[in-house]
Amino acid sequence: MPDMLMPKIVYGTAWKKDRTADLVYTALKAGFRGVDTACQPKHYREDLVGEGVLRAIKEGLVTRDELWLQTKFTSIDGQDRRQPLPYDPKLPIPEQVKQSIARSLTNLGVTRIDSVVLHSPLRTREATLAAYRVLEDFVTKGTVGAIGVSNIYDADELAWLIGQATVPVSVVQNRWYQDNGWDGAVYDLCQKHGIRYQSFWTLTGSPALLQSPLVEALATSNGITPEQTVYRLCQLWNITPLCGSTSPTHIAEALAVENSFTLDEPAVKQLWSVMHGERP
Repeated sequence: MPDMLMPKIVYGTAWKKDRTADLVYTALKAGFRGVDTACQPKHYREDLVGEGVLRAIKEGLVTRDELWLQTKFTSIDGQDRRQPLPYDPKLPIPEQVKQSIARSLTNLGVTRIDSVVLHSPLRTREATLAAYRVLEDFVTKGTVGAIGVSNIYDADELAWLIGQATVPVSVVQNRWYQDNGWDGAVYDLCQKHGIRYQSFWTLTGSPALLQSPLVEALATSNGITPEQTVYRLCQLWNITPLCGSTSPTHIAEALAVENSFTLDEPAVKQLWSVMHGERP
């Protein structure tokens, strides 16, 4: 994925409301270098993400070049019409995307965004492709580094978009949890095409995984928590987890997992087999 240096774990900012700026600042101070948001007031305060980033930069904790910032275009179906919208919903979809990106640039206080994804496929494939084409234009102009799609759980739908794209799909961000089989078909397609798979609901969606004897054994043998163990498993399986913790302790713990254990540990291979079968 050229021109994209995605960290191995990203701080997620959904549902942080008025605490967003302080939590983003805390995450950056702790060592996070990737932040995920969306131009969707319903669940995100993108403007406060920008405030937290600016504060960290002004204090010399991080430079803009060291940060990887990702946002989303959210279609009208995912917006709360009772709140100020980031675009005019009466305009054609391409114009909505342009206005949304302009708002994100202002909210984040930057001239370039490292990654922008569609918050979900739109109502029709035609509409999805129209929105994606605008994102492609922003990549061509250098305003956006990489593009992709979130909440896409139909592997055939993703394969279609991959086939239509002139700028490659570089990011897929999906709910990764036990009740959807850890999104196996979409995950496999991402591995085949070199697409970075990002996971959300990584901990809260898989309580059985956290309580698995194999995870507990890995945690104990490596002196870390089961939550840290799951984050590390994701990294080993080429998944970039989102951490949305509001606890400074847990934020620091999430960053501390990178070298905790490797793919060679027998428990890691056993977990893969239990969770995913014998897919290569």
